[in-house]
Amino acid sequence: MTTGPLTSETFFVPGPTEVRPAVLQAMTRPMISHRSTAFREIYRRVQDGLRRVFLTERPVLIVTSSATGLMEAAIRNAPPGSVLALVNGGFSERFAQIATACGRTVERYEIPWGQVHDPTEVEQRARAGQHRTVTVVHSETSTGALNDVRAISDAAHRAGALCCIDSVSGIRGTPLRFDDWHLDFVLTGSQKALALPPGLAFAVASEAFLAGGAPAGRGVYFDLAEIAAAAARDEAPNTPVLSVYYALEAQLGWVMAEGLEAAWTRHASMAALTVQWVETLRAQVDPEIAVVAVEGHRSPTVTAIRLPPRFSPEAVLRGVSARGFTVGSGYGKLKATTIRVGHMGDHTPGGVARCLETVGAVLRGV
Repeated sequence: MTTGPLTSETFFVPGPTEVRPAVLQAMTRPMISHRSTAFREIYRRVQDGLRRVFLTERPVLIVTSSATGLMEAAIRNAPPGSVLALVNGGFSERFAQIATACGRTVERYEIPWGQVHDPTEVEQRARAGQHRTVTVVHSETSTGALNDVRAISDAAHRAGALCCIDSVSGIRGTPLRFDDWHLDFVLTGSQKALALPPGLAFAVASEAFLAGGAPAGRGVYFDLAEIAAAAARDEAPNTPVLSVYYALEAQLGWVMAEGLEAAWTRHASMAALTVQWVETLRAQVDPEIAVVAVEGHRSPTVTAIRLPPRFSPEAVLRGVSARGFTVGSGYGKLKATTIRVGHMGDHTPGGVARCLETVGAVLRGV
């Protein structure tokens, strides 16, 4: 089990997040054949840990790619037919664009960035359009908005559709129970709340989802049925990024030692601390400083902060960097008006407080 602390807690972008030195050190282990018994043993061990992260008895599909690869896989392996894409930020917009690029007919249910989707409206639109698939982002990393994916998935099912969930900045940071919530497909990446280097993406697919896709549209690299068949043999279907597997095995020891509920509580505490800090800035610095995501639906892993016109986000980021911390720039159409603080992975409330104190000093002109 990896028990070493983070070195500095100075890196607070919304992914990739800071990685424990001992986890990085695990990546220096010698290479082995990915068709060897030794690799299959590693695969079995990380499967056990990942199932506990997703709260599922299903196999966890492990792919050497970014999470965007599994967004495309979700579309290519979804049932034939049109897609209802829920758009409320930059990454849900990407999901919609991928569906279009894969040749699907796409209806966009678009709402202002920072807001969340209404499950009742999802059900009505999915039924009226006879859509077979609904795409939704759980924690929208561009805005920090948190969709109720359980309710949205239930709404999709009532309308006869399956639901594909991007939980890239959600998994481990906020509750998601794959089996108990009867979800269809959930994907995430290694570099967010799992606190690993980039390079791996993970997903769980229901039996109905795997069986419902059209084989002709799945392609090769992202054929989820083939990946699932390989997983049953404790294998990767293609050459994996072995060094990140080593890191994954090491980090899962820490993840399991903390426990999921403790991780959810820690992330909620960091988010609450950040929101309270914004409220203090509103009172002391400028009332136009604000959290982008609507109250009551804010992600525990990332907070997007809207700055008044008199502040340059680029200048703020430079000032924070000069003081030894790194926070994130805005994303997409919010790039010129926001900054983002990633409070995810293995960060602590104390580390977040020190980061926010530094950002606050820059905003106050200290």
